[in-house]
Amino acid sequence: MKTLATRSNFRTCFPRVSVIASATLAFSAFSASSSAAEEHFPTEHAGLQVEELAVVSAASMERQLGLEGRILLARRITIEPGGQIARHGHETVPGIVFMESGSWTEGTPDREIVHSAGDTFIEDADTTHWFYNRGDEPASGLVFDIKPAG
Repeated sequence: MKTLATRSNFRTCFPRVSVIASATLAFSAFSASSSAAEEHFPTEHAGLQVEELAVVSAASMERQLGLEGRILLARRITIEPGGQIARHGHETVPGIVFMESGSWTEGTPDREIVHSAGDTFIEDADTTHWFYNRGDEPASGLVFDIKPAG
């Protein structure tokens, strides 16, 4: 009685099985690392300074644009070295950020992006992110967003 005693015999008789097994293992490893990456985000703010620069009132936003119960807010947000902004989304709070100084590392479920002084980025309905200051100096961004009043 013949048996498939060696790996090479097995691969010769069942070449697709080893390809499928390899693909399954690779996908499993990717899925585990992908979901693990999503689980590693800050849940609390740390090392932040928030300075309110200007506000367009809810009354003005309603009169000018018909946006009831919303304000347009301008702030300077500074993250100290080692500081962070907790994970949050922008489903109902669109915004624009202009990096004034230093660098913020933006984490998303898919990747990290470094935003440095002079960079501008948007926060739209599809944005879920968090930030770190991994530098040696405070890093500031000018943040302009439309938020619920109150």
